[in-house]
Amino acid sequence: MEQKIKDFMALVEAKNPNEPEFIQAVKEFAETVIPFIADNKKYDGKNLLLRIAEPERSVIFRVPWVDDKGEIQVNRGFRIQMNSAIGPYKGGIRFHHSVNLSVLKFLAFEQVFKNSLTTLPMGGGKGGSDFDPQGKSDGEIMRFCQSFMTELCRHIGPDLDVPAGDIGVGAREIGYLFGQYKRIRNEFTGVLTGKGLAYGGSLIRPEATGYGVVYFTEQMLKTIGTDIKGKTVAISGFGNVAWGVALKVAELGGKVVTLSGPDGYIYDEEGISGDKIDFMLDMRASGDNRAEMYLEKYPQAKFVKGRSPWEVKVDIAIPCATQNELNEQDAINLVNNGVICVTEAANMPCTLEAIKVFLNAKVLFAPGKAANAGGVAASGLEMTQNSIRLNWTSEEVDARLKDIMVGIHHQCKKYGVEEDNYVNYVKGANIAGFVKVADAMLAQGVV
Repeated sequence: MEQKIKDFMALVEAKNPNEPEFIQAVKEFAETVIPFIADNKKYDGKNLLLRIAEPERSVIFRVPWVDDKGEIQVNRGFRIQMNSAIGPYKGGIRFHHSVNLSVLKFLAFEQVFKNSLTTLPMGGGKGGSDFDPQGKSDGEIMRFCQSFMTELCRHIGPDLDVPAGDIGVGAREIGYLFGQYKRIRNEFTGVLTGKGLAYGGSLIRPEATGYGVVYFTEQMLKTIGTDIKGKTVAISGFGNVAWGVALKVAELGGKVVTLSGPDGYIYDEEGISGDKIDFMLDMRASGDNRAEMYLEKYPQAKFVKGRSPWEVKVDIAIPCATQNELNEQDAINLVNNGVICVTEAANMPCTLEAIKVFLNAKVLFAPGKAANAGGVAASGLEMTQNSIRLNWTSEEVDARLKDIMVGIHHQCKKYGVEEDNYVNYVKGANIAGFVKVADAMLAQGVV
């Protein structure tokens, strides 16, 4: 079996040189799914995984725009349409200087299975640009978004590909993108999700990823007979996802004690709740990416420069920032400090080595494709509301979101329970996500 995995990865690496993030995502998936395929004749010999690892379409384009000084700038735009076996492509748009083909292919690959797990009819895709909104004026961001959408609009549509926001693409950017799409296509459709409430958006969409992560964590803790109440929680970042996690953890009686930025992390022993959670929104809106800002309002907290929060002793760790932010040593620190649960709220925030540490220590560990599916689930619910021309209340959306996350947990448990009753959520999420996509692909023939 090891040789089969090596042979498969050799093929993928040969076709995708210099794409480390994509190779990492495919390898993590292949290690659990290839043995499952070998045990199930229905899937064996069909090269399903090799087909899924090849995008159905990769679009790369030039994005010229004019800055406030009247100078012409040029960025690169992308849309990776990975797999549409179970529905239109669905996945975010990311504006960040780190965006490249490898990062977006890894995100699109993960998105295929994340969307599959929600049970909603959505395929997987991802897009973005190496444009960084940080430090840009509203006018510059609007002109960039309009130029980006002028090209992208020919590749997307409500029944073809429905992008959403991601890092660097919030309500402002979605508004500019939607406005340009509407102007060019002369139609008002649910082609983007994460829209403002005034023009087709859904309630609790900004909180949805964080809420979903906590709902999933709740279900994990139930398998060992406990819950979030009274638990201490370390989170990273202070964006939308971290904010949503902090809100829901506080609501359920837990205590978030950290947040972080590129400059280091904040440790607040009293807990980050109430006004402190509201202040996270002010930090994000300021455009200043420093976690140290927290001290300006709450000087009693401690700031640790240049370090990550995974050295703090907590019951639960929830990385919410970016890929590969939690490494092997961080995982060892958390295990030695008695962590009982680690839930990925970002996309692939734990390295493969860190994941092995958690699994070997039998710590509850949930991969992002399962745990952070709440965001795309809420996007799917927004698509439904757009299609039926109705808006649901926040309570209705929240209830549907919780049901979806409980359902995802059930699927992961179905395929992930091991002999000692430990749930391997990596294995469970990968196989459950694969089965639905694979069945649809088999039914549709070689396409």
